[in-house]
Amino acid sequence: MACRITELVLDCRDPDRLAEFWCAVLGYEVVGHEPDGLELGPPGGRFGAGPPTLVLARTANPRGGKLPLHLDVSPAGCDHETELARLVALGARRADVGQDGSESWEVLQDPEGNEFCLLRTDVGA
Repeated sequence: MACRITELVLDCRDPDRLAEFWCAVLGYEVVGHEPDGLELGPPGGRFGAGPPTLVLARTANPRGGKLPLHLDVSPAGCDHETELARLVALGARRADVGQDGSESWEVLQDPEGNEFCLLRTDVGA
């Protein structure tokens, strides 16, 4: 027996605004409403089957910047530069964490400043 990651929880000030961003980034939709947040997941997905859902939990003092755990995303059906431009248009910002340019990822921040990485490999549509 083993466990499976079923949810990733991200503390934030404005779950509705971040839901807009992360649903557009991941192709997810809002699949659950909690008193203090929202749960996002793949359209038509079933809890525990497939990729984990993303829970946006409202808090007055979320931690921003470098988190002990961060998300990595990969382009799906396009090249890195095209996906980078799309993410920036959605509200992502580039983040400088001391990269030297040889990395196989781009460090970004979501609209609330949470860091995540865009990897360079297209994983297909």
